[in-house]
Amino acid sequence: MSNFRESMIMTGQLEYEKHFWNAMRGDNAAYDKLDMGRMANIGTYLLPTATSKKCMAELEKESIFRQIATTIHAYGTDYKLMGTDTKDVATWVPEGGEIPMYDSMEDFTKYNVGFYKAVAFVKLDEDFIDDAAFDMENYLVKRFAKNLGRIEDWAFVNGTGVQMPTGILADKGGGETGVSTANVTFDDIHSLYFSVKSEYRKNGCWLMNDDTALYLRSLKDEHGNYLWRGDADSLLGKPVHICNDMPSIGKGAKAVAFGDFSYYHVISRKPLSARAITEVFTVYDQIGYLAVEYLDGKLIRPEAIKVMKVTA
Repeated sequence: MSNFRESMIMTGQLEYEKHFWNAMRGDNAAYDKLDMGRMANIGTYLLPTATSKKCMAELEKESIFRQIATTIHAYGTDYKLMGTDTKDVATWVPEGGEIPMYDSMEDFTKYNVGFYKAVAFVKLDEDFIDDAAFDMENYLVKRFAKNLGRIEDWAFVNGTGVQMPTGILADKGGGETGVSTANVTFDDIHSLYFSVKSEYRKNGCWLMNDDTALYLRSLKDEHGNYLWRGDADSLLGKPVHICNDMPSIGKGAKAVAFGDFSYYHVISRKPLSARAITEVFTVYDQIGYLAVEYLDGKLIRPEAIKVMKVTA
């Protein structure tokens, strides 16, 4: 891709969109008209601007983290994420009084941001592709978003930072342990809640899988009353997000997370791109479609999200 800015302008033109969808329908000659949108290292082509916006909107529906985290577009080759380490000063000062300041040079931590490749692959029968009434764009957008959203959330939870983003459960770079317990009780949930500083509880939410939510919903007091009362989508007044990429309660598992997930940053490094793959599937009267995105994910303030670790 020779000039990124020119390429982004080109993808917004109707001519580019027409040739792109001709290529997606198996017209290999159409790729000659898409040269400005070609991702040279992988041979995919930038989605038309309108399609890219639709795909990102669908991806935000599919990915829990894209709903609760902070998304940044950082398409440059050399990008560093800055995280503040110190508290800002805010206080009342009498007229003529000294204004408090701090002179620390370590107010920010620089995070190196990676280029990690996520891919989604789907296939379509040529009968659908040849049907003029078939909304191919809408179909591929939803399929790409569903698959990319699934692998994104897995990495944002469990990622190691090696050839993938760093997840909130990572031992290095993930959320801090707020509670360690051998036998999960509702008291542990209260302890986890209050282990998070009030400034992060304000916009806090819970993350757990279905099994953990069911277990917590089943806990009762000595009188047989359920401890988790009221709306299943709220716990201690804070939203509950079910993410089945979180581990179930078990030895060594970090089964529940709570905090302000806006301090987790999803960093898009390149726009979505795709291409049709015709040769391999011709004998099956099918066309394959490969979608590629480059991104990273980092928790820039580990104390903002605390996890409950099960020790036995």
